[in-house]
Amino acid sequence: MYNKLIQNVKPLEFMWPVSNPFLFCVHHLDHYPEGNEDMGPAASLEGRFLGQDFTLKDGWRMYHGERVPGFPAHPHRGFETVTIVLDGFVDHSDSHGAAGRYGMGDVQWMTAGAGLQHCEMFPLRNGDKPNRLELFQIWLNLPGKDKFANPHFRMLWAESIPVVKLHDKQGRLTEVKVYAGAYNDAVAPDPAPNSWAADKDNEVNILTIQMTAGAQLTLPAALPELSRMLYFYRGSQIRIAGMDLSPGHAIELLADQPVHIEALGDEARLLLLQGMPINEPVVQHGPFVMNTANEIRQAIYDYRETGFGGWPWGRYDHVHPRQQGRFARYANGRTETPA
Repeated sequence: MYNKLIQNVKPLEFMWPVSNPFLFCVHHLDHYPEGNEDMGPAASLEGRFLGQDFTLKDGWRMYHGERVPGFPAHPHRGFETVTIVLDGFVDHSDSHGAAGRYGMGDVQWMTAGAGLQHCEMFPLRNGDKPNRLELFQIWLNLPGKDKFANPHFRMLWAESIPVVKLHDKQGRLTEVKVYAGAYNDAVAPDPAPNSWAADKDNEVNILTIQMTAGAQLTLPAALPELSRMLYFYRGSQIRIAGMDLSPGHAIELLADQPVHIEALGDEARLLLLQGMPINEPVVQHGPFVMNTANEIRQAIYDYRETGFGGWPWGRYDHVHPRQQGRFARYANGRTETPA
C-alpha cells in the first residue's frame, strides 16, 4: 500500500534532504547556557573549533561564531532564505543597512536576489537562565528571471501566522501552522514579492504539524507535478500510509494522493515542504545558486569587487542591544514591530 504513496525514505542528518524547488533545509536545536555581557555563552569555549563549530558539545554549537553563536557576515545570490524561529532569537544585519531581531515564532523571508551580505547571530539574551534556540532554515530557489531581483526581506510575525486546529474522530488534536501557501481555509501571509512562492500556481507550502498522541491526520491530494517532502523530526513513532517510522526520517511523497498519518505513542512533530519544481539548471557554489557556471564565476567576481554593498556595521557578528525587542528596519529606513 505505502509503496504507491511513498517514493523514498531517507535518514535526517544535519542537512536534510530536499527536492526542487527547495535547495537546503536544516533544523537547529541548541540548549545554550546563560548569556554573558556580549550575549555569548557564559561558559568555557575551550575545546571548540571556533569559526567552524558544528559538533554538538554540551548540547550546543557556536557554528561560525567566535563570540556569539551564529553566522557572521556572508554573501548570497540567486535564491531565498526562509528562517522559522520556533524558540529563541536571531539578530539580522545586512550590507544594505537593514536589520532586525526576530524569534519566538517569527519568520524572516529574505530574497538574496542580485546579492547581499548578511549576518545571522543567535544572541543569548537571558543572563540568568539557559537560552534555548530552535529554528528551521530553508533555502528556496529563484527562477532565472528573478535571480537578479533587488534584495529584500519581509517579516512574517508570529502573530500573523495562521494555525489550523483539527480534531480526528476520537477528538485528538492536530495543529498545523501555515508559513507559506494555504491549508484548509487558512492562508499564510504573503512571502517576499519576487519569491517563487508568490505565484499561487506554484503551490509552495511550508507547514509545521504537531499531532497529539494517537492523533490521525490525512494530507489532502495536490497537483501531481508538485514535490512533497515530509520530515518527522520529533516524537516516538508515526504510521504513514501503512508504514511505521521512528523520528529522524524524511519521507518523499507522491503529491497527487491523500496520505494518512497517525501519531503512535507520544506526540509527533513534522515539517512539510511542497512546491512546483523550477525546471531550470541549478549550478551551486556555496552561497551562490545560479543557472550556469559562468553566472557563478560572475557572482564570485562581483562579490570580490563590490562586497554586495560592503559592510556598514562595526562587527561582522553584529548583534543588537540586549534590551532590544523584536523589530525590523528595512533598507529604506522604515521600521516595523509586531502588531
